[in-house]
Amino acid sequence: MDEARRIFGTDSRIAYAESPLAAVSGADALAVVTEWKEFRSPDFVEIKRRLKAPLIFDGRNLYEPARMKSLGFQYFPIGRRT
Repeated sequence: MDEARRIFGTDSRIAYAESPLAAVSGADALAVVTEWKEFRSPDFVEIKRRLKAPLIFDGRNLYEPARMKSLGFQYFPIGRRT
């Protein structure tokens, strides 16, 4: 998050979270748009618990569709056939 804050600064249109898990708390879905290492192996059980619905849009194709399905997520890998 610090890197994003460094790049984008204090633009009032951007809300920063204290952690990746804090960012998904109460969110309608998770949209993955970066390959940063902290997003490569997240705690999917905790993510599912915090999201309003178990829904992931993966724009970087970081996760395996079969695994996401087995964990109970609706998973949309952008640009990859499932």
